Amino acid sequence: MRIAAAALTLAILAAIDSAPRPARERLEKLEARVRAAIKAGDQQTRIAADKELLTLLNGSPQAVEALARAYAAAGDKPNAIAALNRFANLGLSDDGLFNATGGSFSSLESLPEYKQVLDRFRANRKPVSLGVTSITLSDPGLLAEDIDYDPSARAFLVTSVLQHKIVRATLEGKVTDFATSPDRWPMLAVKIDVPHGRVWAAEVALDGFTTAPKDAWGRSAVLCFDLKSGKLLQRIEGPAHSALGDMVLDKDGEPIVSDGQGGRLYRVSNGALRPIDTMEFISPQTPVLAPSGDAILVPDYMRGIARLDLLTSKVSWFDGSSAALIGVDGLYLHGRSLILTQNGTSPQRILLLELDPSLTSIISSKVIEQGTPTTDPTHGVFVGDDFFYIANSGWNLLDDHGEVKPGSHLAPAIIMRYSLK
Repeated sequence: MRIAAAALTLAILAAIDSAPRPARERLEKLEARVRAAIKAGDQQTRIAADKELLTLLNGSPQAVEALARAYAAAGDKPNAIAALNRFANLGLSDDGLFNATGGSFSSLESLPEYKQVLDRFRANRKPVSLGVTSITLSDPGLLAEDIDYDPSARAFLVTSVLQHKIVRATLEGKVTDFATSPDRWPMLAVKIDVPHGRVWAAEVALDGFTTAPKDAWGRSAVLCFDLKSGKLLQRIEGPAHSALGDMVLDKDGEPIVSDGQGGRLYRVSNGALRPIDTMEFISPQTPVLAPSGDAILVPDYMRGIARLDLLTSKVSWFDGSSAALIGVDGLYLHGRSLILTQNGTSPQRILLLELDPSLTSIISSKVIEQGTPTTDPTHGVFVGDDFFYIANSGWNLLDDHGEVKPGSHLAPAIIMRYSLK
């Protein structure tokens, strides 16, 4: 579930509820230290706090750039340039620097090394498109969010944010309605449990969205439908002020649900939501189940990617120093290939990581899609060796109230395919 169109700013924190969370508390305290140091002109304290932020956020590019700004403010040009190069090494860009003058990096603007960094940022924006269009959903008003595949029907199920429903789309492009949100709220996550003939989904009355009733804002629920008929079998209300927008099914076909707003994960058990006992997440998104079935890989929009042991609730984080792992909406695993849909990065992209045999560290990375007119990804699904993904969701065309921005027009959603072969 996307948190914000220009994600990974302090505005994200304002969308997170006020309940105490250790990771969030640490982040807030460090941010407060940075602000106080800036106000006092204490650059060494600012640098120290930004280094702690870098550790907390597991090498986040935004934390790297914040440290570069701190070094520049302290007059430490070599370390500022080194930090900006570290940012560029992660394959991302900061579009705001190209035409900016007199800002945080004004002391560097005359340096050839700074101009070289800007050239690297421009190169990182180069369009890449290795996927091919597979299906076009003709209705532009859907705003497609999540997708899963039903091999028994040889068709995809796709959720619609604006039309509050799930549609079935065949590989030939035929689209029919499958089920509707019982409360007429935006539909976000969808996962198919073929062995048990069930479809699990999530409806979320996104706070501020005019497409949901105002008195429902901040509510969300997990839904269960019959796979064949689309009949609603069960509805489980989420905690107050939650956004249960993403999920994965465990080895028994039961949902593990992410609350991207409250920073928690829940398991569905005996018709109830039971919190997983960890408070390490700030904004967890769509996880993926490890082959062993006893762990999931969880993308946190701000902290990167973690491995969560389902038996012990122990959390360990991937090293984000070699690849940008933030702004991830969903994870998808096939063998040792891990695909990330990143709509909180600049540029937005689809990234392929090759992992080591233990699935705990990154061997290599490769961009599948970025910087094209259609690149605004949300979620995807593996079908055999092929990865199908929603390439142009249309979230970037909506304002904070879920209304199409003036002068913008939603386009039919495109489902693209990338083959690991």
